[in-house]
Order: sequence, then structure tokens, then C-alpha cells
Amino acid sequence: MLEPSLYRDAMSRYAGHVQIVTTAHEGERRGVTITAACSVSDGPPTVLACLNASNANNDIFRRAGRFALNSLSADQIELANAFSGRDPTLSSADRFAHGDWRELVTGAPVLADALAAFDCRLVEIKVVATHMILIGEVAGLSFGPQKPALLYMDRGYRAL
Repeated sequence: MLEPSLYRDAMSRYAGHVQIVTTAHEGERRGVTITAACSVSDGPPTVLACLNASNANNDIFRRAGRFALNSLSADQIELANAFSGRDPTLSSADRFAHGDWRELVTGAPVLADALAAFDCRLVEIKVVATHMILIGEVAGLSFGPQKPALLYMDRGYRAL
């Protein structure tokens, strides 16, 4: 079996666009910084996002039945850090105090100045190993200013 630390070292060399996946359910909001997200199809428009399945707080995505994928720009590192979980003292309200959050179609929080935000209806959840894969049909889109994208590679932020 492959050593998990070797796999993590190899994946650290894989550049990923930094995004915040968000949802809201019964007055509660949740957002998580991720790099594992991508397009699935354009007919119908569909995206996927991967979250840690062992974090019980992430079950809200299942209950809500909706999520938004918010693509960050290089000047939004502070926002990425706020939602990364690096500071466990930050409450959900503290995290959402960073940024200008709105709703489009589904009611999931959408970052007003995200490079692009995909407002999605949850179509399916697959649990694979340690992660849950959220598959969502895009119900709404918004575009912020065109700026360099925020990437994560070699265990640090980069701009493209």
C-alpha cells in the first residue's frame, strides 16, 4: 500500500484553484476553503466539490441540498485563511464577516466579488475514502472583477 505521506507530498505539487464552498440551512451557514473542485459537464452545467467527510460540521451540505462554489482571486488570501479552519476560534459568523455575501437562486451564500460563483442544487453526494463529493447542477452564476486567480501549490498560495 502507498504511504499516505508520500501521496500528500506528491499532491502538494499539484496546483489547485482556491475556492470556498458554502451552504445555508435553517439559519446556519457553513463555508470551507477547498482546492478539490472542477467542472463535470456543461449540459446541464454541473460542478463537483470535495469535502472532508469525517468533519461532522460538513453534514450541513447534505441537509441543505444546495451549495455555492466561490472561486477566489489572488487578493483574497485573508478570506481563504478565514474559511480554512486554521484558526479554530473563528465562528461561522466570524468567517462570514469577511467578504460581501449574497444569495442568487438557491439561497447558498455567494461571494459578491468571487472571480466566478456557481450557485448549485445538490444532485448527488458520493463518499469515497475520507471525502464526500458534492455534485451540483448550476442554477445561477455571478462574476466578479477579472483578476489573477488564487492557487495553492507546494503548500502555499500562488497567483496566476
